[in-house]
Amino acid sequence: MRNLTAGEIVAQILVARDDLTDWDNSPFDSRMLSTIVVMGMGEPLYNFDAVRDAMKIAMDGEGLSLSRRRITLSTSGVVPQIAKTAQEIGCLLAVSFHATTDDVRDALVPINKKWPIAVLLEALRSYPKLSNSERITFEYVMLKGINDSDDDARRLVQLIRGIPAKINLIPFNEWPGAPYQRSDRDRINAFADIIYKAGYASPVRKPRGEDIMAAGGQLKSASVRARKSRPQSRAGVGL
Repeated sequence: MRNLTAGEIVAQILVARDDLTDWDNSPFDSRMLSTIVVMGMGEPLYNFDAVRDAMKIAMDGEGLSLSRRRITLSTSGVVPQIAKTAQEIGCLLAVSFHATTDDVRDALVPINKKWPIAVLLEALRSYPKLSNSERITFEYVMLKGINDSDDDARRLVQLIRGIPAKINLIPFNEWPGAPYQRSDRDRINAFADIIYKAGYASPVRKPRGEDIMAAGGQLKSASVRARKSRPQSRAGVGL
């Protein structure tokens, strides 16, 4: 319900390490917690200062000594902050892309109405220090009949041409009453094959947590339904 402080963000890393009893003095790469992905907790670039400060602590030799190449920040496309991310954090970047036309992305990622695909891609092409070892990751949720056609795959390849990248294909996690359906496995594989033959890595993410409705997007939908079902006080605040 509010932005986290830098301390609260770092604390999540420390709690995870504590749960894993990951406190020896071995090099970070050999520790159980060796990578950070800033994702799934709101748009990080809307809380830029706190995220930057937290990641600087994570990267500092007197902090967690984590390489910037071990940190990936995921954004839905807050274009004015993308160059700032490169300059002030310098981590790897992932983008919640999910569509190859503005009409479809407007519906799936509403921020696209402010910064459409062409504007976003221009910012990504200018992202400093681009190299094959520092690829931008394009996150792409596969939605049946919405964004999963062969034409979509070919458009995606054309859109990102010239950007060192990989495309993570994510099977949609359905929940009761969801407005979309997951693409069929054969359709996902055909989509991935087109991308792979164009020279881009196209791993298909393995869904996890579906059996307990805890996969990506499902916890949020469940909490919203629960909140709506609770009685309200006269002030309109959930009890």
